[in-house]
Amino acid sequence: MIFEFKKRIFGYDCDVYGHLNNASYLQLLEAARAEALIAMDMSISRMQKLDLQIFILRFELDYLKAIDLEDTVTVKSWFHKTNRLKGFWVQQIFNSAGELCFEANMIGVFASGGKAKRLPMEIYEHFLKFVESE
Repeated sequence: MIFEFKKRIFGYDCDVYGHLNNASYLQLLEAARAEALIAMDMSISRMQKLDLQIFILRFELDYLKAIDLEDTVTVKSWFHKTNRLKGFWVQQIFNSAGELCFEANMIGVFASGGKAKRLPMEIYEHFLKFVESE
């Protein structure tokens, strides 16, 4: 399943050139993933109650086109694949003209008690319902 998150880009998101700042991309991706997890009925607060975490292991970032001040962007996020230890996310950011501006591939490690740990089978099966191939 592909999840969509929209956000207007404000001055505090931008660098001195009026483009989305590199650090702001990561915040935007984090917000979009958090919203996707909520839509998956696996919010951060619910995961905390289950003593589950997702720690980012790796990001691959491709900056394709600048995102300008006051544009409204759409972030599309989805699990590309998952197993009981790792989740593989793809996230794309589109400008208001529908142009692909940015793509990220993220690997997250599932953890419990602050240490990498395989997901319980019922949680893994829940996440499997949301895997979307490209």
